[in-house]
Amino acid sequence: MHEELKSSFQQIISAVGEDKDREGLLDTPKRAAKAMEYLTQGYRQELSDVTNNAVFSSDADDMVLIQDIELYSMCEHHLLPFVGRAHIAYIPNGKVLGLSKFARIVDMYARRFQIQEQLTHQIAKAVEEVTGARGVGVVIEAKHMCMMMRGVEKQNSQMRTSVMLGNFREDAKTRNEFLQLLKR
Repeated sequence: MHEELKSSFQQIISAVGEDKDREGLLDTPKRAAKAMEYLTQGYRQELSDVTNNAVFSSDADDMVLIQDIELYSMCEHHLLPFVGRAHIAYIPNGKVLGLSKFARIVDMYARRFQIQEQLTHQIAKAVEEVTGARGVGVVIEAKHMCMMMRGVEKQNSQMRTSVMLGNFREDAKTRNEFLQLLKR
């Protein structure tokens, strides 16, 4: 994959009118290929691998909130970055997930060409699948370079998406508790 990406970046550099043999650009295709492999590593990961059996029995049955998980993804429409934070809450149903695994789940799905709406849904469904939780809530806040750097060029816009599953969808009190906890 690396050589194919490297060749593609050489073609892009030439197609925009740059000299791919210019000193400052000589190693750019190699570096860009390596960066793209890293930024899309989520395609080569599985949920079971990133959670790595870190699901533990627990009597906890109150809401668990993991907040401000930074994320970096790429808009599937323009291949430009969007950056933000994910907030994940769940109500355990006899099992809890190791704390770092939430960040790994976010990264696995964010490291794919993506739209924020789908990313939010994928994270919520993954947490539900792994934990068997009675409810899962996910909120993502992000700034999109495709809106900031091109097109309408709006620097201060932010997109928020949410997905509520189980108790978070069915019970307004649970959903409101989650949303209130996000307010600082």
